[in-house]
Order: sequence, then structure tokens, then C-alpha cells
Amino acid sequence: MANERIGWVGIGVMGKYMCGHLLKAGYHMSVHTRTREKASELLAAGASWCGSPKEVARKSSVVFTMVGFPSDVEEVYLGPNGILAGTAPGSIVCDMTTSEPSLAQRIHEEARRRSVAALDAPVSGGDVGAREAKLAIMVGGDQETFDKVLPLFKRMGETIVLMGGPGSGQHTKMVNQIVIAGNMIGMVEALLYAQRAGLGHEAVIDIVGKGAAASWSLNNLGRRIAKGDFNPGFYIKHFIKDMGIALAEAQRMNLALPGLALVNQLYICAQARGLENLGTQGLYRVLAAINGAQT
Repeated sequence: MANERIGWVGIGVMGKYMCGHLLKAGYHMSVHTRTREKASELLAAGASWCGSPKEVARKSSVVFTMVGFPSDVEEVYLGPNGILAGTAPGSIVCDMTTSEPSLAQRIHEEARRRSVAALDAPVSGGDVGAREAKLAIMVGGDQETFDKVLPLFKRMGETIVLMGGPGSGQHTKMVNQIVIAGNMIGMVEALLYAQRAGLGHEAVIDIVGKGAAASWSLNNLGRRIAKGDFNPGFYIKHFIKDMGIALAEAQRMNLALPGLALVNQLYICAQARGLENLGTQGLYRVLAAINGAQT
């Protein structure tokens, strides 16, 4: 399997690690990203540069993508220099971006017309999970294609599940993001309370993070807040995108999700303050400012 030619489009905070794991496993990697400099480490490690997603597809039997927004996914797959313009029959494409379920279904249908198999496989775990190959990978598509790609997924993650047909991976990621939204507001408000009460953040996380209130957000992002580290493991701007997708899907399904809507508005406030390129833990700075607290 290591002789298989793999393509990767999108070398960002997480994609660079995910692609790197496949490269280290001995796969021949063809890569493309809008800013070639972001791929410099991968190129130095032996990956081959391609000038477009279409060129990546021409050189690969399996192509992964990890880009920013649904508009990027649409361009990368369906544009004139996109992946599906270069794929050969029998190849596989797999979008690991968090994107719209309906777009995942469109890509699946267009790929099927070209005798190409498609999976949607968004992930959870942030930069830490990507770096340590411990991501949760939620997949939509058919069983046969999933089974073929599973050895590659196992190089990037620990928990990998086929959730259903096309779009099911994206729907599952929306569930994940709804949970994260609630965790983030709870974690930030708790740390602000701790500060006002004169408690040390690290000490609070040490004890609360071992009990019933434990969460990934508290034990990972809470630690970053305690250190004053607001660098992105996952960008605020991308979380706003994800919550927007979830709210649109909820409206389509006639669901009221007031908690998600509230957290979405608070993150939009962060964006309005010019904080969109911080990590999601940057929400702390917004609520700290509201409460006159230091960050």
C-alpha cells in the first residue's frame, strides 16, 4: 500500500501534520496549497509540488483535501483546475475539511458520474490530535471505499467510523461542533469566575479537569488560556464558519438551537474585534473585556 500515490491539497495548521504522517509512512505524496511556502517542510521531506489541484489529481490514485471554507472546497473539487477535472476513473477523493453536508453530496454525485469514489471525512482533535495522529475521523460514503482508505486514515487518527452515506461525516461533525460550542462558553466563563474568586487557573484545571466537568476544551484549551497562549490550534474564523453551517442545517430541519446561536454571536463579536485569526480559546479575551478582567 505504501507504493500508492497519494495527493494532498491544503497545508494548514492541521493538514501539514496529517499529510506529514502519510509521507513518513512511505507514501509518495503530491501536494498543493495556495501558498507554496506552507508546504516547504513537506517538500524538504520528499513530497512533490504540483501547481494546481487538477495536477495533484492527475498524479494520484487517492486525493485528500483539508482547506478552509465550503467555497474553497467547491473550487478545489469542481473548479476548472479542480480535482475532479484531473481524476482518473477508479480513483478516490476524500474531503477532510469541515464543510456543508449538501456540498459533500454534490461532490459525491459529480465524482460518481466520472467513475470516481468520494468520501467526506471531517476530523476532530485540533492541532494536538493532528500532530499526534490521534484524530477522531467521521466518514460519510460507502463501505467499500471506506475500507480501501481505512489504512490511510489510521495513519492520521485513532477513532475512525463510517457514519453513513454521503454527507454523514459532515453531519456528524456538526454534532461535534455543537457540543464544542457549549463546552467553550462553559469553560471560558468558569475560568473567568475562577480568576475573579482569586483561584489559579492551573490549579482549578488540575482538579476540575479530573472530575465530572472534565472536557477536552478545559484540559487542552484551558491550559493555553492559563499560559496566555491564544495561538490557533483551530481558528476562530473557521469555528464561526462551522457554527454557521450547523445553524443553517438546524433551520432546514426545523430545529431551535438557542445555545449554539448565542455562542455563535459571541464568536462573531470576537471577529468584530479583529480576533478571527486567534485560536478558539480567544473567546476568553472577549468575555474578559466585557467583565473588565485581565488576559
